[in-house]
Amino acid sequence: MSMQATISAKLRSALSPLHLEVINESHNHSGPSNAESHFKVIVVSEQFVGRSLIEQQRMVNAALADELKGAVHALSMKTLTPEKWLAAGGQITHETPLCRGGSKH
Repeated sequence: MSMQATISAKLRSALSPLHLEVINESHNHSGPSNAESHFKVIVVSEQFVGRSLIEQQRMVNAALADELKGAVHALSMKTLTPEKWLAAGGQITHETPLCRGGSKH
């Protein structure tokens, strides 16, 4: 299973998201062309209701603890409650910060 598929499966299992995007952005960074080390996720879950942003992000990090200890170098995330997702019209833009690591700099 690819890392992208693993991340998707773990987030679906842990958070039962109403909406989930897992985007492999590794091609924008140093490393081999088939690298799976840099990801962006957008997660909309009922489980985020009543929780602070940091608590929501900790939930994502907890679900992906093994991956973050190993192959995943960077994880950019946007977490939303269903109410915020609907208020945004089901469209969220989430620009990933530039990676300062690797040999491209």
